[in-house]
Amino acid sequence: MKKVVSIVGAAVLSLALVQNVMAQATATQNVNLAVSAVYKIATSGNPGAMTITTGTAGNNALTSVSDASTSYSITQNFASTVKITANLDAALAAGYSLQLNLASTKGTSAGTVDISATTPASASNVVANVALGADANQAITYTFGANASAGTLTSTAKVVTLTLTN
Repeated sequence: MKKVVSIVGAAVLSLALVQNVMAQATATQNVNLAVSAVYKIATSGNPGAMTITTGTAGNNALTSVSDASTSYSITQNFASTVKITANLDAALAAGYSLQLNLASTKGTSAGTVDISATTPASASNVVANVALGADANQAITYTFGANASAGTLTSTAKVVTLTLTN
């Protein structure tokens, strides 16, 4: 009988320990979540110098030069579609032209756009309907042209501004 009492006692003690081990405490927290508008555009660097050095006899349009050594990337969660505009810090003189072409997998490229006469107040659309998300390492191609009748142009730095906007 002592053995039975000892076994029953051990069983009750074991059950108490198991219930104690399985006891559980909980705590809760409220977490507030938000995503702000992310509206970013960046370029990979600057294109190389573009110098026109030749033309065709009898043709006023000199042989244009191009540079496709840079790219741009965007990320946007702001609107279902946005656009990219481009402008120069100041317009080029008559007889000189700068064209820009931005590739895009998230939007619709306007193709080659003449930005020669653009200023911060008169930017040109270069990519439209840019969807939510990211567009990375998209090609930028510049083409510089001049007419012989415009004369020579000493090295002139121009600032091209690309703007992601709705």
